[in-house]
Amino acid sequence: MTGLLPLGFHLAGWRHPDAYEHQTMNLEQAIEVAKLAEAAKFDMLFVADGNAVRQMDNPDLFEANSISDRPAVYDPVTLYAALSQHTSHIGMLATSSTTYEEPYITARRFASLDHLSGGRSCWNIVTGSYPGDSVNFGFAEHVEKSVRYERSDEFVEVCKGLWDSWAADAFVEDKSSGRYLDASKVHTLNHVGTHFSVKGPLNVARMPQGYPVLCLAGQSEAGREMAAKQADVVFSVASTLAEAQAFYADVKRRLPAYGRSADELKIMTGVTVYVGETEAEVDELDAQLQALIEPRVGVAYLSKLVEMDLRGYDVDGPLPDLSGDTNAIAAYRIMIRAMSEREGGLTIRQAYERVLPSMGQTVVKGTPVQIADQLEEWYRGGAADAFNVGFPVMPTGLRRFAELVVPELQRRGLFRTEYEGTTLRDSLGLRYPVNPYFPAPASVRPVQPVNGEAL
Repeated sequence: MTGLLPLGFHLAGWRHPDAYEHQTMNLEQAIEVAKLAEAAKFDMLFVADGNAVRQMDNPDLFEANSISDRPAVYDPVTLYAALSQHTSHIGMLATSSTTYEEPYITARRFASLDHLSGGRSCWNIVTGSYPGDSVNFGFAEHVEKSVRYERSDEFVEVCKGLWDSWAADAFVEDKSSGRYLDASKVHTLNHVGTHFSVKGPLNVARMPQGYPVLCLAGQSEAGREMAAKQADVVFSVASTLAEAQAFYADVKRRLPAYGRSADELKIMTGVTVYVGETEAEVDELDAQLQALIEPRVGVAYLSKLVEMDLRGYDVDGPLPDLSGDTNAIAAYRIMIRAMSEREGGLTIRQAYERVLPSMGQTVVKGTPVQIADQLEEWYRGGAADAFNVGFPVMPTGLRRFAELVVPELQRRGLFRTEYEGTTLRDSLGLRYPVNPYFPAPASVRPVQPVNGEAL
């Protein structure tokens, strides 16, 4: 998988001479990235999203425009509806919040995208980590984390119930008899719960995949448990092989409690790849990008990641205590704290210089063989089922990866040479959900075998 981010995964990547020009709301660039990624046989594209313009009270970040501040971005599902008409196999992972949206409209949007794309939709389920989103939805303050997860679990269950509204063969459309649909093949949900009351049925036919692929980014205890219960894919953020292995093992061990096997949840570890034909070429790119990070921007962005204002501290002094909890994204604070402890304590400057080249993901640098060696070690070492691959400069990073690394992975038998089927579930080797109210007739796509691994 790779991000649909023309800005690149390095904080200063957009400033590099090889980076895209005029990236704001640029559909042609998004189409180009989608086609490049599909030609390289990536599983899917990823669009992170939020419901507010961020950092408006922090000029150091707002004017620099980090990749997650979102001053002007497409709604991801709407964008994917357009991209689906220019691609045929690559999956489409869109972020949508369970805290600030409603199950019915979310279920409808992703079911519509699944039909428009021929079975390639994927939902990144987020509870909302940014407090500033709240004021756009009538909340005086950010919803407390435990409530967000409780609401999210019910939200997903309601969506699943809505996606089960229709049998796959409910729409007869028989011109001779005048019978458009079979009224016996619709289920009305009638859900009444703690957070939602939704009657149904959904006004979209049973989608090609049954449900979209469900994805979570859950590093906290609540996030890991929800991933084990609900997700098909979970993101992993780790700075070392050991950290990634521990997360992998912990989430997989939770699956049997929900009647699931280890193959039913794919763990995708985030990596940012710097690849060149020589190590000197990679080092030159790294140095160019690091020189483009202004200290005021580095400190401000690190403050955002750890949810603590670091601007009053000495940039060359030690990181303050990061052991406290956060009501936002716990993964980055946990990862940065562990990194600092492992290296005997980092200064603020050292911390942002390590984190910002990858936007918090693990950095993988080197020649094609060196990159493939590192990815293979993590894959075979029980740290990842697949990778969320980012690039510091777009589109050159994606092009170089496709030209240099993908053939090496294919040579080792670690990556596909052709897509396994037509849907995202085919590509990921995931089972098709069975409609509990209308078991599929023989003419409908059967449950697929669990197989395959990919980027």
